[in-house]
Amino acid sequence: MVMFLFLVLALAVVVAAVTLAVIGGGESGPLPDAAPERLQDALPPDRPVTRADVESLRFPPVVRGYRMADVDDVLARLGAELAERDARIADLESALAGARAAAPAGAVEQHHGPEEQR
Repeated sequence: MVMFLFLVLALAVVVAAVTLAVIGGGESGPLPDAAPERLQDALPPDRPVTRADVESLRFPPVVRGYRMADVDDVLARLGAELAERDARIADLESALAGARAAAPAGAVEQHHGPEEQR
């Protein structure tokens, strides 16, 4: 008998909770979808990316990790800047090697000669 009263009381509580939830929802209906979080501090478009820019970069988490479009955009930008820097370094190294090859050997020795004699 006690068990029966407990089950009836539990059923009454569940029915009351569901009724309040339905009535309490009112005319507003379901909650609207939240706006998706977007990358707030993107990489600066007006200057090259620095180490501090990359270290301060934080992607907003989504249900299964990070938003792929945000990550793809950042990786594409970093890849392009690294390729540009690598090309610039290769150009400067080849120009330096050409300048060293074109310089007469005596000019290098004459420049350092008087300092070494002292």
